[in-house]
Amino acid sequence: MLLKFSKMHGAGNDFVVLDGVRQKIELTPEQLRLLANRHFGVGCDQILLVEKTENKEADFRYRIFNSDGGEVEQCGNGARCFMRFVHDQKLTAKREIVVETHSGLIRPRLEQDGRVTVNMGAPIFDPERIPFTGGQNAISEPLEVAGKLLEISAVSMGNPHAVQVVADIEQAPVKELGPLIEHHPRFPKRVNAGFMQVMDRKSIRLRVYERGAGETLSCGTGACAAVVAGIRRNLLDSPVNVATRGGVLTIAWDSDSAAVQMTGPAITVFTGEITI
Repeated sequence: MLLKFSKMHGAGNDFVVLDGVRQKIELTPEQLRLLANRHFGVGCDQILLVEKTENKEADFRYRIFNSDGGEVEQCGNGARCFMRFVHDQKLTAKREIVVETHSGLIRPRLEQDGRVTVNMGAPIFDPERIPFTGGQNAISEPLEVAGKLLEISAVSMGNPHAVQVVADIEQAPVKELGPLIEHHPRFPKRVNAGFMQVMDRKSIRLRVYERGAGETLSCGTGACAAVVAGIRRNLLDSPVNVATRGGVLTIAWDSDSAAVQMTGPAITVFTGEITI
């Protein structure tokens, strides 16, 4: 199978983006893993598939596959690249579109400066919907990991996140605790583990160990979840600049019922073809 693709990144979180509108694409988990492999394939954190939608309210359908071949509900950095891709590939002339995802509709908008803003919808705190077993819908929740009691904020941005505050992001045990939190039995669908250092009320530094991908240079939904957690804990004021290892995202959020707005870069690195 010959696939045309674009290699893109949003603040260092990198993607292989596939046009499933003009070519029929059906890939097995094994083929997805090969495509994502940095030695034997193109290499990426996630694979994004653009498809036609049957939802009359949406312009496109957006599917996301992690580098382990598993399909997930949402990806914020990917949503920005999705917008840039469909615009650059002339699949749409609109600068703002409605996109169907596994977790609902999102609305990315291409700004005049080339960045993309995405309406990510309202965060979810209900433990049953995150899902988070035994959660109390509290601003902070205890979570026992490797014999230590961590204080986390559990929130869903269409995908589950467990955010904790750390004193020094560089010294945070991301690689050690990240996989333990990801596979914690209280998160039946696994979880993205966020490590947040508060710099001041308008800025944080963030590292995220992503479910099914490991630590990435940036995580858009992770940035949204971290800012929401920080505002709920009265540590931050909207809007907040989130410094990741791959770049800076700006997150705005006003209240529990309001949608989270994320703004950041979406860059095309190269285009190509690969036989899978």
